[in-house]
Amino acid sequence: MNRTDRLTRLRDLLSSPDVQTRLQAAMAAGTRPAVDQVEVLVARCAVEPDFFVRDTLTWALTRHEQPLIMELLLDELASPVPQARSQALHTLSKFGDARAWPAITADLLRDPDDEVARAAWRTAAGLVPDDSRAELAEELASQFNRGGRDVQLSLSRAMAVLGEAALPVVQRAQTAKDPGVSAHAVATERLMQDPEEGFDAAIAEAERVVALRGAPG
Repeated sequence: MNRTDRLTRLRDLLSSPDVQTRLQAAMAAGTRPAVDQVEVLVARCAVEPDFFVRDTLTWALTRHEQPLIMELLLDELASPVPQARSQALHTLSKFGDARAWPAITADLLRDPDDEVARAAWRTAAGLVPDDSRAELAEELASQFNRGGRDVQLSLSRAMAVLGEAALPVVQRAQTAKDPGVSAHAVATERLMQDPEEGFDAAIAEAERVVALRGAPG
């Protein structure tokens, strides 16, 4: 089978309505890496509806030569398709290549799509240079009280990864006038101090603390 036919077959398999066919095609692409199939895999990441297939596509990409993939993934960060941006960030987090750090902009950290923002927080926290940790924490603090439970947990985890550099920022956010911001910051510090504490328990206790703080004396 020549190159054109092979890539056409891969596209067809990855576009199959059957999820198992797509999963097997992604696994095969990772088992037998070939540089000419990278563009097909990256393009499929942007539109694949199944979580497990997307995760397998990411695994398959990590099995290929990194330089070419990095260039393609960084280009995807500017895509108008939210899933393309979020999946590219997810894949970059798996590589852990510091060259991706400058590409994680404030726009991505504040992306209106929750999944993109969550992926950006996680990837940025893992790639940030030591001397930029406090600056990143300041940017992440602007997202306190964003979204529902899972979004807020993602932000708290990113702050926890930043560690001591983020602590002053988290503590300052606890004095915010917005009780939601304050409670989320309190819960985040609790998780930073005790990673074993569940987020639901931490946020419930934080809301109680903030409510008591605001109650008349």
